[in-house]
Amino acid sequence: MSDSLVIIPTYNEKENIEKIIRKVFSLPFLFEILIIDDGSPDGTAQIVKDLQAEFPLLHLEERKGKLGLGTAYIHGFKWALARKYEYIFEMDADFSHNPDDLVRLREACVNGADLSIGSRYVKGVNVVNWPMGRVLMSYFASMYVRFITRINIQDATAGFKCYRRQVLETIPMDKIKFVGYAFQIEMKFTAIKYGFNVVEVPIIFTDRTEGTSKMSTRIFREAFLGVIQMKISSWFRDYKRPL
Repeated sequence: MSDSLVIIPTYNEKENIEKIIRKVFSLPFLFEILIIDDGSPDGTAQIVKDLQAEFPLLHLEERKGKLGLGTAYIHGFKWALARKYEYIFEMDADFSHNPDDLVRLREACVNGADLSIGSRYVKGVNVVNWPMGRVLMSYFASMYVRFITRINIQDATAGFKCYRRQVLETIPMDKIKFVGYAFQIEMKFTAIKYGFNVVEVPIIFTDRTEGTSKMSTRIFREAFLGVIQMKISSWFRDYKRPL
């Protein structure tokens, strides 16, 4: 058993899933993997099941229907906390997040971070294969989040992260409101409000080459309005850590 679990939510990722699993298990550090599949009609879950005979540290949770990124990660967090993992990761299945960087994110937490973020913007703009319009939208979204929330995170919408166990034990999952793009912002904001040490680790983000992006204008709209709602709600919350 490893002390590190990589949670990968999937919906129609048959082109990528086997390759990403094999890549993670080829790394010099031993990670376990938990796939959260939301009823992919393309057979993603069956590919994972077939690989479980080869990889005993590969786990699968199947959900019925597309229930949202945030709820998939919360499902995975609860699964991880019911076991003895110390480092719990979020990662996409489509290779936009380089699995090699898992080791660097873990090292940041071993060396003092409570939450490490694979950041596209902490050293310039490190994005490959995105159209300029999407780069600008993402970059200015992080500026907007910093302006509203006053948190000093350069890549507020990043979805490549490593949590120390204590962070996920502290954050009340039933109070996390957002399920799409804003989920990533809310988790960072909440961790900072609880006083955890959040560190950005520079990465190069490469847009997917196979499969279909799940991004939509509805997700961006949720994030835009959700940041204001989240900030206002924080004025009425107590962020003291339980003893």
